[in-house]
Amino acid sequence: MTKQEIVDIVSNATGLTKVETEIIMNGVMSTIVDSLANNQKVELRGFGTFGIKHRMPKKARNPGTGEPVFLPERFVPTFKPSKLMRSRVNDLINKK
Repeated sequence: MTKQEIVDIVSNATGLTKVETEIIMNGVMSTIVDSLANNQKVELRGFGTFGIKHRMPKKARNPGTGEPVFLPERFVPTFKPSKLMRSRVNDLINKK
């Protein structure tokens, strides 16, 4: 599912225009990104938690060429789904 498909579904469900819905969605996403950039967790109850993890520098290799590469120290975004989300997804998949 793409962002535009989500905007269409939410727009139809709420009665807002697609433009208004997209503005709101962009605001939510940029707020999450800004919070992560400020080293803050974002917890959406019933959905999950966004956070960041610190990765130490390490040696790796390019799987195509086998050439060694150096991965510098970095921070990566993470997402941990809530128990409610996990159980609903499992229930929906098991019904198929």
